[in-house]
Formats: sequence, C-alpha cells, structure tokens
Amino acid sequence: MTASAGATTVVVLLMAAVFLSLLDSQIVATALPRMVADLGGLDRFAWVTTGYLIAGSAAVPVYGKLGDLYGRKRVFLISILVFLAGSAACGLAQTMTQLIAFRVVQGIGSGGLFISVLSVLGEMFTPQQGARYYGWFSLTFGAASLTGPTIGGLLTDMAGWRSIFLVNLPLGALVVAVISIRLHLPVQRKPARIDYLGVILLAAAIVAVNLLTTWAGAAYAWTSPITLGLAAACVLLPVLFVLAQRRAADPVIPLRLFRDRTFSIVVAVGFIAGFLGLGIVNYLVLWLQAVLSLSVQTSGYLLTVMMLGVVLTSYASTKLIARTGSYRRHPPASMVLFALTGLLCAAVDAGPVLATMFLLLFGVAGGLNSQALSLAARNAAGRDDIGAVQGTATMARQTGTALGTSFFAALVTSKLPAQPGPDAYADALHLVFLAIIPIALIGLALSLFLPGTTLSRF
Repeated sequence: MTASAGATTVVVLLMAAVFLSLLDSQIVATALPRMVADLGGLDRFAWVTTGYLIAGSAAVPVYGKLGDLYGRKRVFLISILVFLAGSAACGLAQTMTQLIAFRVVQGIGSGGLFISVLSVLGEMFTPQQGARYYGWFSLTFGAASLTGPTIGGLLTDMAGWRSIFLVNLPLGALVVAVISIRLHLPVQRKPARIDYLGVILLAAAIVAVNLLTTWAGAAYAWTSPITLGLAAACVLLPVLFVLAQRRAADPVIPLRLFRDRTFSIVVAVGFIAGFLGLGIVNYLVLWLQAVLSLSVQTSGYLLTVMMLGVVLTSYASTKLIARTGSYRRHPPASMVLFALTGLLCAAVDAGPVLATMFLLLFGVAGGLNSQALSLAARNAAGRDDIGAVQGTATMARQTGTALGTSFFAALVTSKLPAQPGPDAYADALHLVFLAIIPIALIGLALSLFLPGTTLSRF
C-alpha cells in the first residue's frame, strides 16, 4: 500500500486504538482512590494496574504470531473487541475482585492492540515507507503519558470513575467500523496450527517474570518460598519453552529467526534498552526527591522534560531513518548517551538545572533506540514472520524493563539502612548510576555489530 490519503486515515485510526490502550495504563492512577472508596479492596487495589500490565505483556508475542497465522487485520479487530469488552466490564464492575479480573481482560486486548498495529503497518508498507509512520507511535505514547493523569482526573470528577473505562467504547467502535471497511490486507490462506503448548509456556514465563519483579523484596522477602519458586519458574519455563519450540510444527517464536544476525542483535539490544530505560525511571524520581530534595511537583516537571526528550527524539529519529534508509547509527548513539548519563549522575553534584539536562539526555538516549530497533526488526522479517519478529522484539524490551526494575531495586535496598537519610540514598543511587555504565557499554558493543543494511523499499 502506498502512503495515500486513504492509508493515512487508516494509520490515524490505528494510532487512536494505540492511544486508547496506552491511555488506560496512565489514566487509572488518578481514579484509584475513588475506586477503593466505592468498591473496597484496599489490600488489592494495586492489581488494577499490575494485572493490566502483566496481561498485556503476556499477550504481545501470542497475538503477533496469531496475526501471522490468521491475518493481521482479523487479529487486530479481535484484540480491540477484547479490549472494548474489558473496558465495558470494568465500567460495570461491582467489586474490586471483578474490576481486577476485567482489567486483566482489558490488558489482554491492549497487548494485542499494540503488536497488531505494528504488524499491520509492517504489512501495509515497505520498511522505508513505514518509517515515517513509526514516529507516530512516539507521538501517541507521549500524548497518552502527558495527558493520561489529567484526563483521568477530569473524567473522574465530572462523571465518576466508571467513565474512564466507558469512554473507550465510542472511539473504539468508530475504529472497528472504519478499519473493517477501509483496511484491505491479503487474506491468509495457508494452513495454520496453533502451538498451544508454546503459548501456555511463554505466557506462564512472562507472568512469572513480572510477578517476580513485582513481588520480590516488596510483597515477599527475597528468600521467601514464593520468591524462590517464581525465580525457579523464570529459569525452568523458558527452557521448556525453547524445547517445545524445537518440536512444534508452527512455533510461536520460530527459533530459525535467531539465525538472522540483525534480528538477534535487535532482541539483545532491545532487552538492554528496556533494562536501562523504563527500568530505571523510578530511581531517577528517588534521586530527584530524596537526594536533590526537589518537590514532587518539580520532579514531575523534570520527568516531563525527560519524556519530551524521548518522544521528540524518537519522532525525529524515525524521520531521519525514513529519509536516509539507515538505522545503524541510532542504537549505538543511544547506548553512548545512556553510559554518559550514568557517569554524569554518579560523578557530578547536580542542582535542578543540571538535573534537568541529565534527564533530557537520558530521554534522548531512550528516544534514539525506541523506533530504530522496531524498524530494524521489521526490515529483518519476511512477510510471513512480521508478527513473530515484532512480538519477540517487543517482549524482549518489556522483559528487560521488568528485570531492570528488579535489579536496580536490589541494588538500592542492599545499600540502604533501616531508616535512610539523604546521604544513604545518595550512596545507594550512586551505585545504580555506576551500574548503568557497563550495561550500556555491553549494549554499545552489541549494537556495533548491526549490519549496515538500509531499509527495504520493497
């Protein structure tokens, strides 16, 4: 498909669907107190967010493969219908348990939405044509992140907390109607067999990783039976999954994909980018407030600057890639900036101005790799494997985020006394910033092996 006005309309509606799914990960936070006041369940309310995120992570690679098997338009429509059904059910929930369960359903649809849109774009356009539209992901992500809490607060105050879920329905219905009519993709006619064992093992492994990183050191001690059991599952389940993929007729993640050097490097560098990117954001907030003694409001402003750095750099990066056809320099530059940010935060006694510059630099580092790696993955994929390739690359980044969060939490807690003061926080976070440097250098070394292939025009 060419970049015609009709194609642009389809892409805008696809981005609207992505916006809804991203917004729902942001919008709920401001409404949670009202939900607890109405439904009770104070001891479980965190799962309203956690359940949504874990379900979405587990769904991503599965939907990617299903799109390859049964058609990406069909799987996109199924995923948005699941998302809308979950939204409607959340809006009608009568107990906290029901709300959490329906958020899981909504999360399953959300994960499918994200990866299905990537796969649909991969089929609509050649890699070089599609590069101009991948930047729209960054703008959509930024819009959802920056407006989500405000929209959530306004809707909750004006129409009650249920409205934050029900508002998805009219826009979602419009997307379904127009995409059903306007999006035309080739119909899949090859015989397909779902690898049920692979789906179960992969989903279980992703859930185990996310539960471990959520619970370990927080809800349960690091040495508790639950933590140790989850850690064992995080080792055993991936091994069983790989064995299952070797025997499956049509595996969820075809192991032959890893024979492609570009794909293997994209997965590895994406994991490190997730590990360093979102994995460390919570500790940047801690640094701003506990070490630099900045207010919550000021910290929020500085994080907004960082987010703008991510969004604008990512958008500009995709524009440059679309013009030149080359993505090779972006991931190495990203890793250099991650390492530089870690060094500056560890070595320089920063005030608000320098902290703003450091966070902006960190945001630029994140923006340089976010869509460049997606484009590299798409360029490495054959048309039959677009969903599996994008799903695996996205899963690697999300897994890196989960493990990075846990790793940096372990570093911080290992250095903090029972009643920490600013100096104790400074020492602990100094260790975190130093740890960024070797991890980023590993990412740099790997990314330098990306081939100099230009984006395909065909």
